Amino acid sequence: MKSFTATALEHFPLVKGGDDVAKAIVDACRKECFELEDGDVIAIAQKIFSKAENRIVRLRDVKPSPEAQDLARVVKKSPRFVQMILGETSEILKAKPDVLLVEDKRGLVCINAGIDKSNVEGKGNFALLPVDPDESARKCRSEIKRLLGRDVAVVVCDTYSRPFRRGQVNYAIGFAGIRPFRDYRGKKDMFGQILKVKNVAIIDEVAAAAELLMGQAQEAMPVVIFKGTKNLFETCENCGLKDLGISRNEDLFKGAL
Repeated sequence: MKSFTATALEHFPLVKGGDDVAKAIVDACRKECFELEDGDVIAIAQKIFSKAENRIVRLRDVKPSPEAQDLARVVKKSPRFVQMILGETSEILKAKPDVLLVEDKRGLVCINAGIDKSNVEGKGNFALLPVDPDESARKCRSEIKRLLGRDVAVVVCDTYSRPFRRGQVNYAIGFAGIRPFRDYRGKKDMFGQILKVKNVAIIDEVAAAAELLMGQAQEAMPVVIFKGTKNLFETCENCGLKDLGISRNEDLFKGAL
């Protein structure tokens, strides 16, 4: 039988600016008598890195530009909030009342450039995404290896809506030490047929599975560790978010916006 385990760290501290995420993970593991091993995959909520990297912005400190003020009237949002979004945006894809869909500076297509205030302390405080989630993952992975000598993979997760489906799902927005796909193309199925398009984004499946334990409200368990996955995932030293991107010619949905 194939199996793996997923464990959420229950004693992970509230993170503040300047904190070392890797050290916090190592300390929490020690407190729970939980041993990290080579090949473990650690899924971490994006908000942890946003806080540690001082990516929290106070709405009252934002000065809206004329463009933000004009766009705010269209989308029916605060001009200051719209300015925050524009600061993280490379292209506006859809703007209508209550909807501002953009491609952000990391290449992610998301509502409000991924900016939100859930689980952020302080009225009027919002969390921006990490500047470079791949780099956040790489640094965390490297520091864990320095502290423990363990070779783990790190996945940075965030929750997004999906085209033509209700509800949200956790996706990977940055990662290190893991190949994001399991490619079945060219292989045979159970009946000898050659598979042509099956290239599974297992990195997003890791993120989605982690959310079952992380939750979105008061659970306070933003770190989930997967064990027993050595035969499920391949390591990769140079893989990152860029590998998940898709060209406009390939994208089935952008033309529908």
